[in-house]
Amino acid sequence: MNQNSFWNTIPPVTKNIIVINVIVFVATLLNENLMVGNFAMFFPTSPYFRWWQPLTHMFMHGGIWHIFFNMYTLLIFGIAVERILGSKRFLIFYFACGLGAAALHLAVTWFQLAHGGSVSLLGVPMLGASGAIYGVLIAYAMFYPDSILTLIFPPISLKAKWFILIFAGIELVTGIFGTLDGIAHFAHLGGMIVGWLLITFWKRSRRLYY
Repeated sequence: MNQNSFWNTIPPVTKNIIVINVIVFVATLLNENLMVGNFAMFFPTSPYFRWWQPLTHMFMHGGIWHIFFNMYTLLIFGIAVERILGSKRFLIFYFACGLGAAALHLAVTWFQLAHGGSVSLLGVPMLGASGAIYGVLIAYAMFYPDSILTLIFPPISLKAKWFILIFAGIELVTGIFGTLDGIAHFAHLGGMIVGWLLITFWKRSRRLYY
């Protein structure tokens, strides 16, 4: 392979996370019941819950478009954030955001169950890298607040800081009102909150860079 190819310019953590996600997705295509039942995340009182699921759920995806958009977003923004943080700190950051996403999702599920929510929630898995990637997005917006981002559809251009605020608002509103069912909106918010807290803490303690 050409040493100057784009693939070889991708920082190691971003690259390996993408590779692992693709491998796990192929395994899911081969045996969906096994993979989802063991590695997606279920509520702790569910008979399907396993202790490793808060970690493994962020490598699981429910379809080709799900993994495509997640990995594309990670590729674009993960490269920039990893180069700023360094690979070791980016690895910590990524998994902390993913675990934060899982924690807020579980907290909201607990609240729903405690206030009359259907026990069928125990059989609904949460899967995807989106929570961790939303953390990467907010990190990018904090490092490059005035960079211009353009959506493919609709073709709108805005500064990164405004895009991330809009995304956060959409996730909060849709999460509260239950629109766009099948999407773990509060997991996205959890990843964003942890991402914001970590970058803010590292900046203030002057421990942002290795």
